[in-house]
Amino acid sequence: MVGRVVVTGASSGIGAATVRLFRDRGWDVVAVARREDRLRELAARTGATWFRADVTSDGDVAALRAHVESTGGLHALVNNAGGAFGLDTVEAGSVDDWQRMFDVNVLGTKRVTAALLPSLREGAEEAGIADVVTVTSIAGHVAYENGGGYVAAKSAEHALVAVLRLELAGEPIRVVEIAPGMVRTDEFSLVRFGGDQERADAVYADVDGPLVAEDVAESIVHAVGLPRHVNLDLVTVKPVAQAATYKVARGPLTVRRG
Repeated sequence: MVGRVVVTGASSGIGAATVRLFRDRGWDVVAVARREDRLRELAARTGATWFRADVTSDGDVAALRAHVESTGGLHALVNNAGGAFGLDTVEAGSVDDWQRMFDVNVLGTKRVTAALLPSLREGAEEAGIADVVTVTSIAGHVAYENGGGYVAAKSAEHALVAVLRLELAGEPIRVVEIAPGMVRTDEFSLVRFGGDQERADAVYADVDGPLVAEDVAESIVHAVGLPRHVNLDLVTVKPVAQAATYKVARGPLTVRRG
């Protein structure tokens, strides 16, 4: 099945890769993000349409809903907007950083999902199925030191998805959670460390094959493309070098004998 999909956080990284892959598979895509210049460039390259919106703004999300309702149906939503700010202990972490993480990762997902569910229901009536896909993180399942704010926000987002799945039971709407591990993108760690490129690069130093945005996009589009009776409730996607949030092998992957 192909149809129309909204992708949030589409200006870079996983979101932009997801837009590209959906377009390659023949979908109509509404790319949503805060940075209009990035959206225009992505639309010019892919043929996607775009809508500038900040998922932390009630007004922006209401405008997105009106735009979707006035311009066509909707068959899938990818809640990808999110981010991490800081890498500090619970004791020393900034409350402002925690608030920002909860607003974009949790409340942003709630805002957009609630706003677009009516359109998704119409799409499900038309096509027999609709999808709500939310990109969380393995941090929402396994804690690690100095990541309290992000772990807490992604845990809450995971819980939101689980509750939504229960609440939509009986409707032809799949609720999918994609939980990536270490993904090397241009911006995630750079934003987390306030633009400190050296600290950002150190996260991936000597890791044999961290994921890239296209790997996660493939999981998202695959889940949406499955037969309508198949739901991938939770997909964790990690590089082979990563055993857990807090355990990453560095150096070449080699076979141990004896």
